[in-house]
Amino acid sequence: MSEKSLFAVLLRSPWWISFVLAVAVGIACYNLFPARFAVVGALSGLPFAVIGVIAAIKQWGAPNPARIDESLTALASLSGRDFANALEAAYVKDGYAVKRLTSSGADLSISKAGRVLLINSKRWKAATHGIEPLRELGALMETTEANQGVYIAVNALSDAARTFASKNSIRVMQGTELALLMKPVTAPGKRTA
Repeated sequence: MSEKSLFAVLLRSPWWISFVLAVAVGIACYNLFPARFAVVGALSGLPFAVIGVIAAIKQWGAPNPARIDESLTALASLSGRDFANALEAAYVKDGYAVKRLTSSGADLSISKAGRVLLINSKRWKAATHGIEPLRELGALMETTEANQGVYIAVNALSDAARTFASKNSIRVMQGTELALLMKPVTAPGKRTA
């Protein structure tokens, strides 16, 4: 299906738009068709209703973009220490065993079900992210038993940094993924320090 087709656009739109369109098309066709085909005309809005149901199912568990932006703004306002404490608390709440590190390549070593991940969040709110912190994380991964590295950043990475991360088992955590991880510990009323 083309990304610009009506149904593709409706799948990306709020679900209720498809239902309004289904009712409008059904009523219009019911009134415009000859009397013996009026029922067929009323059912002509059914494809839009189906799209509405599919969109509603997809959107049901999806995070609210406004809340994600709000959460990322709140995270960016935290001090480095508060962010590190909140990050540690989020991983503990998610069932990981967390160990703080003092190396230059990573801040945390987390483990769960036999998998070990190294987390680098030292430059998490830097304006730009180059390749050097990812190289440090990659080098530390080689000297430890880590299965994967995770680099946390609020802002964009350079193209070279993204390429390096994808080639070296380093997952970049940003945007929605970061906001969802931190949600349990940064929700209103939660203390991070």
